[in-house]
Amino acid sequence: MFGGTKGQVTGPTGPITIIFTGIVATQGLEYAFIAAIMGGIFQIVFGLLNAGNYLKFIPLPVVSGFMNGIAIIIIMGQLQYVTGSFLVVLLTIVFMLVAMKCIKIIPPSLMALILGTVTLILLGKVVPAVHFTLSFINDFIFFDSAKRIGEIPKGLPQLHLPIADLGVIIQLIPAALSIAVLGSIDSLLTSVVMDNMTGTKHKSNKELIGQGLGNNLAGLFGAMPGAGATVRSVVNLRSGGQTALSAMVHSIALLLFMLVFGPLAEEIPLAVLAGILIMTGITMFDYDSLKILKDEPRTDAAVMLVTMILTVAIDLMVAVGVGIVMSALIFMKRMSEEGFKINNKTDNGLKVYSLEGPLYFGATELITKTISSDSSPDIVIDIEKVTVVDASAALPLLQLKEQLKERDQNLYLVGNDLDLGGILRKMNIFHEFGTTGHFETQEELITYLKFNNNLVQGA
Repeated sequence: MFGGTKGQVTGPTGPITIIFTGIVATQGLEYAFIAAIMGGIFQIVFGLLNAGNYLKFIPLPVVSGFMNGIAIIIIMGQLQYVTGSFLVVLLTIVFMLVAMKCIKIIPPSLMALILGTVTLILLGKVVPAVHFTLSFINDFIFFDSAKRIGEIPKGLPQLHLPIADLGVIIQLIPAALSIAVLGSIDSLLTSVVMDNMTGTKHKSNKELIGQGLGNNLAGLFGAMPGAGATVRSVVNLRSGGQTALSAMVHSIALLLFMLVFGPLAEEIPLAVLAGILIMTGITMFDYDSLKILKDEPRTDAAVMLVTMILTVAIDLMVAVGVGIVMSALIFMKRMSEEGFKINNKTDNGLKVYSLEGPLYFGATELITKTISSDSSPDIVIDIEKVTVVDASAALPLLQLKEQLKERDQNLYLVGNDLDLGGILRKMNIFHEFGTTGHFETQEELITYLKFNNNLVQGA
């Protein structure tokens, strides 16, 4: 109801489960629920502070990589049922493929679940009655088909307000922050996947507030905290769920299974579920991402493959972290090669280097190498066309000034004060260059040098 991603389904996920069970092991069950409540509060604060905006900068190769990785994980997790009940799994997949093309009213996965369950229950009763003699065929069809979901817990959880003193609350802050940060990242990554599949745009901060409210109440009812679950959300989307109402119906359906339909749900064959999940993995795979494997730039293909492999081999959070770092490094390299430019000319005896683009740490090496190799007596750095600047690139300007001074060369800084002046002034760059080293325009510098007889005429 309060989320910011249409159709996203929330529940316990792998990363959240690991964090929560670790808290239970170290702090105890009661304190773990307190940490869940606190984690929900932190998520609400994240949303109010607009922290969700930063997840919008996840590069497309990273999104495609973990989407493909999750699709592979889904399929790999069901292979045990493929080898044990190949025919059941195959028929479920074939049925869903046909239903997706021919039937639009009822979700194919729901039809497959109901028909597959009823059919196997009936066959399980009919086959023994006719004395099925070809036992190897019987094993081929029913080896794992007899495995069901099994007993489902019944009844409602009770509202329970854990009590803790201030010392315990302070002690639980790191654990609660872990739940909040990991749950937020997990949820917003799922939101990005949903955006990629639907072409819509989620509301990151609203999603964080909704997840926080959910986890806060989960702790009060003695339940595990949760996050946006990619697999469940994709199944919901593939089944036709387009709005927040579909995720709410999912919650109500789970409640009904516990209170009313538990005995029926216990009979669902795992092989039928395996077929549905394999089909979900197949449709979830981002086939368009395979095009970048053969097209330029190859660096994007490398990011996608690394993210996909790490998602399967290690963990989703690790994969996304590595993918983002790789993308950031590649971006900085591209910006230093293409986005940042140095143009040089000789004007009135001055060697002028005009910097253009973002002046950041990725451009430092190029600036230092270019200017330090120049033996001109008077060198000007023109920052008029610089768009942004950071400390890592600004401070080397002072180092260049001192380096050239030792070689009896003069370095001057020319640029308008209005845009970059505030940043450079805070870093004392203008102050260190002084009134005889920094000028707003090149004309002011030339006038100054002529007045002080430092300009060699006719050079």
